[in-house]
Amino acid sequence: MAVQRIGTERHLRPAGTLTGTATAQTVPAQEDRAMLELRPCCECCGADLPPESTEARICSFECTFCQACTEVELRGHCPNCGGELLRRPIRPAARLAQFPASTVRKVKPQGCAAA
Repeated sequence: MAVQRIGTERHLRPAGTLTGTATAQTVPAQEDRAMLELRPCCECCGADLPPESTEARICSFECTFCQACTEVELRGHCPNCGGELLRRPIRPAARLAQFPASTVRKVKPQGCAAA
């Protein structure tokens, strides 16, 4: 689909359409879209997971865990939702100033073993 920018919104339209915002689907501009929080630590052990970490793993709800807890304790599945835990993408450093990572630490008091 082609993207047509109008003001602060972008309109998606099927390729080959010459006009027609009548059938266009409106999506928020990049600045208005929700993005990953990039939570700062593992929910199980509290290990630091800075935005550039390749050790961070997340589920589709963005529950965040370190690689060690994911592999050893959780066996690749989120204890909260049961979803698959995958490597968290890294936000480019140049974008972190405009879209900073979260500073809110969420840690399970009981750790992974009781999850």
